[in-house]
Formats: sequence, C-alpha cells, structure tokens
Amino acid sequence: MRQLKIFIEQYPEKTPFDALNYLTGQCNYGGRVTDANDRITIETILLDFFTDRIFSDDYKFSPSGIYYAPKHGPAESYVEYAAQLPQFPMPEVFGFHENAAITKELNETSNLLNAVQQTKQDGGGGGDGN
Repeated sequence: MRQLKIFIEQYPEKTPFDALNYLTGQCNYGGRVTDANDRITIETILLDFFTDRIFSDDYKFSPSGIYYAPKHGPAESYVEYAAQLPQFPMPEVFGFHENAAITKELNETSNLLNAVQQTKQDGGGGGDGN
C-alpha cells in the first residue's frame, strides 16, 4: 500500500486512474485470476470506480444512490459512511438486477430445507416388538 501511495503522489495534478485500474485489476487481483474473460470483467467493473466522475457529487455506484464515494474527510467520516450501509446489500451493489435477490433467497431456502431433510430419521427405532 505504501508503494501505491508513493506512486500516486508522483502525479499530484491528476489521479492516474488508468494506472490504478491496471495495478488493481492486473497486479493485485489479476495475479489470482487465471481466466482471460474474468480479467476483462474485473477491469471493466473497475472502470466504474476508477474514474474522474467519482469526484462529482451526483456520481453513484448504484441506481439507488446508496453506494457512492464519500467526500474527503477525517477517517471517522468513512467509518460512519460504512456503518450506515445495509448489512445485507442488495444485488445492485454487485451490478445485478433486483430479481437476483429472489434467486438468492430461493436458493438459501432450498439449501436450508435440504439440510433439515438430511437430519430426518429414516425409521427404525426402539421397542421390543410387543
């Protein structure tokens, strides 16, 4: 992280978003991603975050406006912003349609019911047949 800070400080007149995208998408995460299409996906997603538009008050990361880059301020202001975010984020934060939440809930319910079913006894039991 220290190296990134030094790198950014070399360009005080403009934030090097292209370089940040490359460092994050290729060097940091890209080193763990082996599929070429996944790398392209990561770089494309990062374009929404590493952009000059982030400095605009009306630029949001999601349609609801809940997710955005907070204004520059003390560390506590970032903690306060993070604390007000939903504990269980809606699919929009991941770029999915709101119907993805329905699919997630159906899958969780199905997994729970399957787990309960597996704990069910198949029969047998005590008694001496009398």
